Parts: sequence; C-alpha cells; structure tokens
Amino acid sequence: MLAKRIIPCLDIKNGETVKGVNFLDLKEVGNPVEMAIKYSEQGADELVFLDISATDERRKTLIPLVKEIARNINIPFTVGGGINALENVEELLKNGADKITINSASLSNPNLISEVAKRFGSQCMVLAIDTKFVGNQHKVFSNGGKVETDKELFSWAKEVENLGAGEILLTSMNTDGTKAGFAIEITKTLSELINIPVIASGGAGTMQHFEEVFTETKVTGALAASIFHFNEIGIPELKNYLKSKNLPIR
Repeated sequence: MLAKRIIPCLDIKNGETVKGVNFLDLKEVGNPVEMAIKYSEQGADELVFLDISATDERRKTLIPLVKEIARNINIPFTVGGGINALENVEELLKNGADKITINSASLSNPNLISEVAKRFGSQCMVLAIDTKFVGNQHKVFSNGGKVETDKELFSWAKEVENLGAGEILLTSMNTDGTKAGFAIEITKTLSELINIPVIASGGAGTMQHFEEVFTETKVTGALAASIFHFNEIGIPELKNYLKSKNLPIR
C-alpha cells in the first residue's frame, strides 16, 4: 500500500489565505507564505495553492506569491487558479510549482489536459473536480464552485484519466468546510473506478475522519484547510495518530 499523504490547502483571494463553508462566506485566515512555511516545517507531505478568484477575475495565478512560497518550502507544491494555456503552466513550473491543477479550463477545453500531460508529463497534471449532488447526480462545477456544468462526476473522471491526467483532486462541495467528514461514498466509488491517484478534499474535522477516508477508500492523499489553519489539529499529531492505526504514513 502506498504511503498516505497529508496535504494542507491554501485557498487564496486578493493575496490572502481564505476559508469558507460549502464554497461560501469566505473569511481571511492568514498570510499564505507564513502558513506555507509552517506546514512545511510541521511535516506536511505536499502543499496545494489555489488562487480561487483568478478564473472569475479573468487573470493569471499570482506568480510572485507562488515564487515566494516555493522559495521557502521543501515539499511538493501544487498550484491552480486561472490556468488556461500551456504558457501559464510553463511559467508556474519555472517559478517553483512542482505540479499544476486545472478545473474550469479543462471543462471548456478538455484537450488542455492532454497538452499539459504530453508537454510536461502526466505526473504534473492534477485535475481538480468540484462536485455537488444536484437532483439525482453528482454534478461537476466550475469557476470556484459557482457554475454548474453538464458534466457528471464519474464519467468526467474517466474522461480526464483517458486524456492524461495523472491525479484527481476531488472536492465535495456538500461537505466542504463542514468538518463533518469526507464524502466517503463518492470518494470510495471514484477511487475504485479510476487507475490514477485520488486526493480527497472537503469535510475534514477530526483525526478519525482521515482514518476513515484512508481505510474505507483507495485515496492516496487527504487535503484539508480549516483544521490546520485554526490549529485544531497539528500535522505531527495527526500523523502519529494515523501511524498508531497502522496506516502507512510518510
């Protein structure tokens, strides 16, 4: 079994780290560079940086901020937000990103997934899926969860795998920020359906929630924000807990 990854997430708006509930009511929670350094020093396995307003504001990811964070951490660094062309990817990789994550642009131009994978390698192409249960379907949303698309979660996941995505970051909008636990059912189904790694996101509130998602699904990573940002759970403490449950932790 692959070692499980603990991944803090920095949602960035106007240069500050923010956090909300169900993608709404965003509040500033701290300086992203300082927070990134803290998580790196605490033993986080990776760090995800999402410029959540870049797509809506029709601009590129905040390169100077990405560069400053990359300069100060020594763990794999995934960056997303406003990426819609190979030139954006190249610029981010040159400025310290190890992987990039795309959501909205892939929905309007699925070929971008293949282009990134071919040019820079599948390992650097993380496909983000924000999903919400609407009617009888798990629908895919774009633009930071604001726009419902005609895509359905599981068929879209298979499509992006076939296009060359190397990993999927799955965020349940229904559980995001609730601290009520990860969306186990859809995460389990997705992680068994595809053959690329899946990161679970949305809903972490206790150490038991991480244990649950790692034991009941095939995800290789679990991402969280609030519990780390507000010091409710420390990363060393969480890793020790998971090791005590005989889970393979880095």
